[in-house]
Amino acid sequence: MPTRMLQLVLQYDGTGFSGWQRQPDRRTVQGVLETALTRLCAAPTAALGAGRTDAGVHARGQAVGVRVPPRWTPEELRRALNAILPHDVWVASSYAMREEFHARFSATARRYSYYVGTDEDASSPFRRRSEWSVRHAIDRGALDEGARAVVGTHCFRGFAVRGTAPATDDHRCLVHQASWTGRAGGLTFEIEANRFLHHMVRFLVGTMVDIARGRRPMSDLPALLIALDNDAVSPPAPAHALFLDHVHYSDDLYLVTA
Repeated sequence: MPTRMLQLVLQYDGTGFSGWQRQPDRRTVQGVLETALTRLCAAPTAALGAGRTDAGVHARGQAVGVRVPPRWTPEELRRALNAILPHDVWVASSYAMREEFHARFSATARRYSYYVGTDEDASSPFRRRSEWSVRHAIDRGALDEGARAVVGTHCFRGFAVRGTAPATDDHRCLVHQASWTGRAGGLTFEIEANRFLHHMVRFLVGTMVDIARGRRPMSDLPALLIALDNDAVSPPAPAHALFLDHVHYSDDLYLVTA
């Protein structure tokens, strides 16, 4: 049967999910989305995400590729899905894509943000689900220096979960932009790169915050960028304060310019 390739851009609160990837007997974002798609398309329908967010991680811009019957236009499918998806998942937008579009392999960049709360209210029930409360003095200059150090092409083996990439992978990533910005009640770390390794953002944040709290020297960060393993990295920052914000694709993959 003929099909149409669409890109769905999902937003979700990761609190109630065991991550993106479908798992038996676990509630996952891919699982609930595929259940909804199968109901609407009257046949098993796969949803391929641009990345596998971990349990507790949120998204404002998770890109998903789906093949659906041609009767579904991007906007009609978006509205129909939002009518039946659970309250913690929402299709923000949808696009008609060329047949060669692949949600994971066609991506040219991804952008994440991480939220650190530094005031007392960061522990309130309205913020604790989406911020890491750090109630210690933080050297903002050290955070900025750390962010500058990771921009460019580096081997991030020291900031990745061991064994999650193929043995032949060089663990090199091109970080286009990384910066900390202040906001009411805390700080936000934003990073965009051509690829990310497993837990890479959380390891980076955990290490930079440890440096900014005086728990380890700044010299540790460049040393980790040439490390052959992750033995010396700080524990990863908690998952619940991480957001996948955007996945970028070349304009020529859109049937109508995004």
